[in-house]
Amino acid sequence: MFVGKITKQTPLNEIVIELEEISPKEFFGAHNSNIELLKKYFPKLKIVARGNKVKAFGDDELLEEFDRKLDMLLSHFAKYNKLDENTIERVLTSQTSDDYNTSAQSGEVLVHGVSGRLIKAETVNQRKLVESMRKNDMVFAIGPAGTGKTYTGVALAVKALKNKEVKRIILTRPAVEAGENLGFLPGDLKEKLDPYMQPLYDALRDMIPAEKLAHYIENGTIQIAPLAFMRGRTLDNAFVILDEGQNTTHNQMKMFLTRMGKNAKFLLTGDPGQIDLPRRTISGLKEALLILKNVEGVGIVFLDDKDVIRHKLVKKIIEAYKHIENADN
Repeated sequence: MFVGKITKQTPLNEIVIELEEISPKEFFGAHNSNIELLKKYFPKLKIVARGNKVKAFGDDELLEEFDRKLDMLLSHFAKYNKLDENTIERVLTSQTSDDYNTSAQSGEVLVHGVSGRLIKAETVNQRKLVESMRKNDMVFAIGPAGTGKTYTGVALAVKALKNKEVKRIILTRPAVEAGENLGFLPGDLKEKLDPYMQPLYDALRDMIPAEKLAHYIENGTIQIAPLAFMRGRTLDNAFVILDEGQNTTHNQMKMFLTRMGKNAKFLLTGDPGQIDLPRRTISGLKEALLILKNVEGVGIVFLDDKDVIRHKLVKKIIEAYKHIENADN
């Protein structure tokens, strides 16, 4: 594996890293974009990239941290022949090399998707979600949009079905927005609700061929329905996902949690920052997190903006909104 030459000159508070067997142009990025990102994360260092060398000047402790992070980036580039903004941010924000390695290696393949696509947990917290589902029968996955809560959950459900650990997959959401205007939409009940359930269909289509997916839905092996349809049922031998759980009321959440039958796995996802309930209505998800936090067999995993794997702007949008919301508080 590639290792860059490192020359430290303590009297000058300088570190020099020489790139070998690697393209400086590709490592630095278009218009030195990767170096500019490094400068953003190390504003107190003077960083210069020229030729096949990277030089940094500044405080010894910061130089040591910069040295370690750059070495991780070089190792990643040597292994995968690419370096993008998401990778750089994961490296720079990871606390230890073990944290980053867990994220970069992404662990086992959860599902071999359509067209040979390998579907894995892509980040540290997504892997924590996978591990928590192994250890617990009920898990809450909490985090903002784009962190892979639902997608990872659907992959785990499909894996459990393929391995015959469960007999069916049940995916549900509280139809808050759909419920408000349902009577004005054309078509029968399924046609009215399908657009609202679209994110669940999209995830399944990545993982199960279209013809087989249609068969599973037709024979009830995979069921996608609004939360109200869960009332009165006992959900056994099933992997059940409640998506958008922040939009449940107290009664809806209690009803859902008590549907759990034998040999069932329950995953509840939600973003407490995107509640669409009427004012003064307590979110069933937020309440359940407080009530169940010390119950054995219930896992809680928090994802954050470091887990965002959508367009890079999504992460920036989340940060911008968080800044405004914190200022208001």
